[in-house]
Amino acid sequence: MPRPISATISLPSLSHNLRTVAQQLDRAGVAAGRPRPNIWAVIKADAYGHGINNAVRAFGQAEGLAMLDLDEAVRCREAGWTGPILLLEGFFEPADIAILDRYRLTTTLHCQEQLDMLRSARVADPIDAFVKLDTGMSRLGFGAADYRAAYEQAQAAQARGVLNALGKMTHLARADDDPLATQHQLQVFNQVTQGLPGKVSLCNSAATLTPGLWASIPDSQEQWVRPGICLYGSSPFAGLSASELGLRPAMTLSARLISVRSIPAGAAVGYGHLFTAAQPMRIGVVACGYADGYPRHAATGTPIAVGGVRTRVLGRVSMDMLVADLTPVPQAQVGTPVVLWGEGGPSVDEVALAAGTIGYELLCAVAARVPKIVI
Repeated sequence: MPRPISATISLPSLSHNLRTVAQQLDRAGVAAGRPRPNIWAVIKADAYGHGINNAVRAFGQAEGLAMLDLDEAVRCREAGWTGPILLLEGFFEPADIAILDRYRLTTTLHCQEQLDMLRSARVADPIDAFVKLDTGMSRLGFGAADYRAAYEQAQAAQARGVLNALGKMTHLARADDDPLATQHQLQVFNQVTQGLPGKVSLCNSAATLTPGLWASIPDSQEQWVRPGICLYGSSPFAGLSASELGLRPAMTLSARLISVRSIPAGAAVGYGHLFTAAQPMRIGVVACGYADGYPRHAATGTPIAVGGVRTRVLGRVSMDMLVADLTPVPQAQVGTPVVLWGEGGPSVDEVALAAGTIGYELLCAVAARVPKIVI
């Protein structure tokens, strides 16, 4: 039989999370007296490890999809997606522009080199684009002093028939934890882009779920938000759980016990003997390790569920195995199901917190050798 580990992807949960985001935007829109923004469902990194085709099926009610990879964008078209597709890093070389043209992809423009490539471009149909402003992330985007000149160059490409609809974009660095920093970024965005025509996209997951934040932009401009991690059932906020936000886990990483044994007091467990039993206890070996994408740095105490009972990881995670404390699960035996994260177990955010990382990394890191089961 196959090794007893799998990642179950729930399409209903993905769709539920999109509806939850849309409903929150609807409520904020009613409060602000304006329609809610359009939604780019962000499906970069193979839909955060959930699969591009699964995301296309589950996010059919989104107005658009957003990602980084040209090949993934083409796969979306081949899977039947006919709506807008936004490339969050844009194109990388002149030959990419032909792909944008052929597959009707919307590009981000974030550097002068991209604008230079457009000067000699020839397209069958003009391409939609968002010109990105760096308002304080110091990552991608034109600086405040250069932005309006960059936008004028994009408008010139628009006049030549290379670009079609233009928009303005930024990325909020601290929407999850610092309202003052976010407000400063919004002020910079509004000041620099004042009077420039076009759509607006500035809210990523945390900003999208912050009631009314998007409504601080003048309502004469069409808006698009870009929810990402929240669509997959993970919270973008450190102090607010996914369940409190009404989100459901879309991925459940599960395995089974492949060994159960009793150890005496003083026995050490695993590489490096990082855990030593203080009294006699039962332990179980789980068919999951860091080669499956489980974090090697998950320490003793990381939550896990065995047979539906919450317990903890013991010692160091190995390449193919980890050890669970069976003290609260006396009925556990070889074959007992284990949930590493997801439905029926700890949330991916809880595991990430215990491992000193974030849920994004865990979801994206599930290895190709782990079979995917799609519900």
